[in-house]
Amino acid sequence: MTATVETALGLWGMEWAEHRLFAARENAVYRVQHAGRAYALRLHRRGYRTDAELRSELAMMMAAGQAGLHVPVPRPAADGALLQVVDGVQVDMLDWLRGAPMGRSAEPLGPGRGPALFRSIGTEMARLHTAWDAWQPPGWFTRCHWDHAGLVGDSPLWGRFWDNPTLDEADRALFRRLRDVAGADLAGRAADLDYGLIHADLVRENLMIDEGRVKLIDFDDAGHGFRLFELATTLLKNMGEPDYEALKAALIAGYLAERPLDTGALDLFLVLRSATYLGWIVPRLDEPGSAARNARFTETTRRLARAYLDGKGGLE
Repeated sequence: MTATVETALGLWGMEWAEHRLFAARENAVYRVQHAGRAYALRLHRRGYRTDAELRSELAMMMAAGQAGLHVPVPRPAADGALLQVVDGVQVDMLDWLRGAPMGRSAEPLGPGRGPALFRSIGTEMARLHTAWDAWQPPGWFTRCHWDHAGLVGDSPLWGRFWDNPTLDEADRALFRRLRDVAGADLAGRAADLDYGLIHADLVRENLMIDEGRVKLIDFDDAGHGFRLFELATTLLKNMGEPDYEALKAALIAGYLAERPLDTGALDLFLVLRSATYLGWIVPRLDEPGSAARNARFTETTRRLARAYLDGKGGLE
């Protein structure tokens, strides 16, 4: 991979720049230091996104940045293109954002991570949605759809959560029932729900805090989706906090201060968002720590599914 990184740096005119591997999750991200500035060089996971999808992601980020959001700004290579392919690997370069992640999943939130911060997060979510609603994507734009098909269809974006191989028969039956009932519920509500471009992964690790400013990173899963799905993604990862209800109220208040949103179906999107992780984890079950994460995803989805179905009279 070193040769690929060095070749890629040359395409941006940074042949001798200092660089180091910073993160290796879905993508390999290198922190690059050049001419007194820091950049993020991303090497994308092979086969995960098409070139058109990645160019669309970069276009979304450019539009958000131009609207005043704190997001990583893509930087063109020497030939003017934002995306390059080196040794069969898709590569791009972004400005490095200062700040620290809000926290880590499954760990308690630290000091200063209370309702005031969540109100700011809600405000930034709303500003992001407003910016994208005002933006006209190019004709070649293509991104995933977190819609009915993408959540509960035959081939959901993150996999068939009800077919997770670690489920026992009781959970498998519960989640199949959830798919049927929630799918019908979503189909009946969809026409009245706010739908547009969303980030789709505003979890703690992707919310950077810099001197009180909220910055948004990691647009890998951004696409078309329900705006309540955006709120649900953030809330889901904070349900274990002792002041969760206050955090939830603050997030919603921050959002509503910027733009309207009917939150009546929030519980539906909380359980659907939880279920997506049971599909997401399947191809990663052999990775370190995945067994614990899978157990946590199962327990959370089981609890939310039972509460949701009981409320719908659909718990058998």
